[in-house]
Amino acid sequence: MVEAKHWSPLEAGKVRCDLCPHHCTLSDGQSGICMGRVNKNGKLYSDNYGQVVSAAVDPIEKKPLYHFFPGSVILSVGPNGCNFRCPYCQNWEISQQRTHTSFVSPPELVKSAGKDGSIGISYTYAEPLIWYEYVLECSRLAREAGLVNVLVTNGFIEEAPLRELLPYIDALNVDVKSIREEFYKKLCKASLAPVLRTCKMAKKTSHVEITNLLIPGENDQEKDVAELVHWIASELGKETPLHFSRYFPHYKLAANATPESVIFGAYEIGKKELFYCYIGNIYSRNGANTYCPKCGNTLVERVGYSVRIAGIQDKKCSRCGRKADLLL
Repeated sequence: MVEAKHWSPLEAGKVRCDLCPHHCTLSDGQSGICMGRVNKNGKLYSDNYGQVVSAAVDPIEKKPLYHFFPGSVILSVGPNGCNFRCPYCQNWEISQQRTHTSFVSPPELVKSAGKDGSIGISYTYAEPLIWYEYVLECSRLAREAGLVNVLVTNGFIEEAPLRELLPYIDALNVDVKSIREEFYKKLCKASLAPVLRTCKMAKKTSHVEITNLLIPGENDQEKDVAELVHWIASELGKETPLHFSRYFPHYKLAANATPESVIFGAYEIGKKELFYCYIGNIYSRNGANTYCPKCGNTLVERVGYSVRIAGIQDKKCSRCGRKADLLL
């Protein structure tokens, strides 16, 4: 446990957390919505500092990141807790309840991240931004060691702490759950605007990819998809990869799995404005490959997590010479 950053003292021993837009006001002994920050005698502490709930060496494509060192592997670690309350959470066992963790110091984590062919550290599984102090320290040490730092996040954080962290972050996959504020209020118990702000800030300093999980009856309407695609194209750039992911019933949400036709339809909508769209949680050879937006040449071929650089030479399309929008 270490003293938290980004908080304010209040009267009567209370504190206000300023890390995320919830701005939890906590009395002595009380924890925030995220379960990772606690008021101890009028000071805010990171209760989850160094406490790792899950760790594995994953393919970078699992994050998913398709344009960031494709075919590589990365040490992936996550905390216990989350500042969202999504009833369909795929990792609810570690994000929505307290679970056993093991302490790993930042130097130990960075040392492990340099083994087994890993290119760095991915902060993922639950919500890594609630692990703020730990991620900040680990990412600084990893950068010094020549390793990369990746965030897989819901993007729900205030501007000041994000600005402090971004110089150490090489890539992000931000889960933009819907382009509708109503969706965030109803299902996530949060708000949309901070997430979009995070995407725009991150795009200026880091590699960014977006994931959108399509849930029947909630965010899968064609107009919703089209508006999200247009926002990404206009605010982040047409080269920003967008991953449409298929929902399956899980945790508290019992809606039927997303029809395959909806996923393929979203893919077609995405390709109208974006250079790169992908499909997740469903088999699709075309929806996994990376194609040159100029000539259609297959740049990267993917079958599951098997990856082959097929049409890139000297970081350009081997057919037409267009610069490939990938970090290799």
